[in-house]
Amino acid sequence: MIHEAASVIVIVGLGNPGAKFENTKHNLGFIAVCLLAERHGIRISKIKHKALVGEGLIAGKKALLVKPQTFMNESGQSVREIMEYYGVETGNLFVVYDDVDIPVGALRIRQKGSAGSHNGMKSIIYQLEDDGFPRFRIGIGAERGAAPLRDYVLSGFSAEQMDPVREAVLRCVDAIETAIEGGIEAAMLKHNISGKTSPENEEKPDDG
Repeated sequence: MIHEAASVIVIVGLGNPGAKFENTKHNLGFIAVCLLAERHGIRISKIKHKALVGEGLIAGKKALLVKPQTFMNESGQSVREIMEYYGVETGNLFVVYDDVDIPVGALRIRQKGSAGSHNGMKSIIYQLEDDGFPRFRIGIGAERGAAPLRDYVLSGFSAEQMDPVREAVLRCVDAIETAIEGGIEAAMLKHNISGKTSPENEEKPDDG
């Protein structure tokens, strides 16, 4: 069991609770954290701080895997409670989530930065009053002029998207392991990938 004063890395996957959201684009954070848990024999089953959590060791370090159960727009409530309870510094908070602003299958790792268009990240930054924490963004690349954004992120994956997204999730989990073992910069150097770009969906310079 992780004690309050222990040094711990908190890894938060963002998503929406409930079976109907399980395999949607907006739940890629949940999906990635569940795969990480599976690799390391961690059960994400305890209910604490408005979240499902699991405790264990990754690369010899104490890790707390978190799936907020507040729905996406209020994810920050759960994250703030956990950060305060365990006394975690922002540098030891990793957040994993889907990102419409980068191409499908891309993986972008950053040490800090703005929330972009992601409401879960907006909630976390608002609650913590701090944006100086690492984040792992998995691209879902919404096309301009397509379905409304809310409909797009809450939809499933097309056959064409499945392979690049699966590959990006696997790489994301690898990157989290690298970051825990060797630091976020090592993960950025080794695992950042751009995915496929097009004139309609070309990545803009990152602000973080």
